[in-house]
Amino acid sequence: MSEVYGNMFILNGELQPAGLFDSRLVYEGESVYEVIRMVKGTPLFFSDHFARLRNSVKLQKRELLADLATLRKDIIALTRSDRKKESNIKIVFNNRDDEANYLVYYLEPSYPSAEQYRYGVKGTLYHAERKEPGSKVINHKLRSAVTNILINEKAYEAILVNEDGGITEGSRSNIFFLRNDTLTTAPDNMILSGITRKHIIEICLENLIPVSYECVNYKDISLYDSVFMTGTSPMVLPFNCVDNNIFNVSLPLMENLRKLYLKRAAESLKHFRNE
Repeated sequence: MSEVYGNMFILNGELQPAGLFDSRLVYEGESVYEVIRMVKGTPLFFSDHFARLRNSVKLQKRELLADLATLRKDIIALTRSDRKKESNIKIVFNNRDDEANYLVYYLEPSYPSAEQYRYGVKGTLYHAERKEPGSKVINHKLRSAVTNILINEKAYEAILVNEDGGITEGSRSNIFFLRNDTLTTAPDNMILSGITRKHIIEICLENLIPVSYECVNYKDISLYDSVFMTGTSPMVLPFNCVDNNIFNVSLPLMENLRKLYLKRAAESLKHFRNE
């Protein structure tokens, strides 16, 4: 089954029918990628995502296969050919057998429901960590292991624990702990710093909300009032439990952060359209 959601995709700047999509250009060799949420046919925080993509390429000592203007043009071309207002798009820079290609395509959306935002989701602890947390690369082994544990535990997200017992990040998200109106999240150099996380931290700074940077020990999570994840698809989503630990999903601060984030997201859409 093709990963492409829709009728068309971009390969090296050219529109192609979805039937020609070759998954080997994503999952064989080495791939650096970004997933961007689309709202009303426009990507959220596009410049931020490109900056992280460029940094990932630099860390992997690879070539930047398309610049900001080129990718912007490709996204516009894709949205005009296949209008999907609410979805995600994936940008992949792939190196395989001395050949380099880049792809841009829609992913089938999988967003939390209104009920999940209201009542929270289940998380589960998983002892693993990324080898190079600063770059967004496809890690087949970790992805497969996490998929299995999520199915077995009937959980929404796996929360990664490093060899020192510290919680770093989620398998596809960043993690925040909340106690006494102070947020705690892992230090930047120990995680893949998400775009949503970046904006949540900036919102906190603007609103004088304290943020502490440390890896919470997995044995101490019950000491916190609330835990939530941030990410492209979930945005700001609370956990109602992590394994056997129960958390409050109704703290006003979490909902306030989500509303302020949505306001920022709307502003980023205007910026992309006006560039």
